[in-house]
Amino acid sequence: MYYHASQVKNIKVLEPRISNHGIPLIYFSTKRENVLVYLSNAIQKYCRDTGFAWDGVWKKWGPYGFAKDGRQCIQEYYPDALAQTYKGVSGYIYYADSITDSGFEVKIPDAATSSQPVPVTGVEFVPDAYEAILEAEREGLIVIQRYDEMPEKMREWNERTIREEYMEAADHPEYRHFIRGCFPEIVKDLTD
Repeated sequence: MYYHASQVKNIKVLEPRISNHGIPLIYFSTKRENVLVYLSNAIQKYCRDTGFAWDGVWKKWGPYGFAKDGRQCIQEYYPDALAQTYKGVSGYIYYADSITDSGFEVKIPDAATSSQPVPVTGVEFVPDAYEAILEAEREGLIVIQRYDEMPEKMREWNERTIREEYMEAADHPEYRHFIRGCFPEIVKDLTD
């Protein structure tokens, strides 16, 4: 079984879209719990919640990695990131029995991609992505590293990375708006 998350209702056939990799793909996981993070994009939600208008391509925010045992590890890079991004957000997890693999290597455990349309064979409505993520944590399917538990070494990496991301995002004002709002102390001395 292949899983794909979306906020779009009533999809019957998943269609390839231009991806972060610059080619049209549909992304899937063979683990349902791994697609929960795609029910909301922190950048897009923050901008909408704060009234920042943007009609360009939204930068993606991938707040996760993988533990040594293969479980997805969602990381809070700023205080209350998980709740701010997912609480109250609903969406859909679409199922596909099979896909035509694109051959594109995404280097994400349990992920697959298709460059061909994929018929949907089932769908699950997720009323609250935050609650679904917490339930997956309780079931031991994912790990959540909360901001206040972040090791010092990771905090240092986070600060360096956020500063670099901000400087490299000159053509993405929505991303800079998100960074300024969620990481004010890290970028307070940087200017546009």
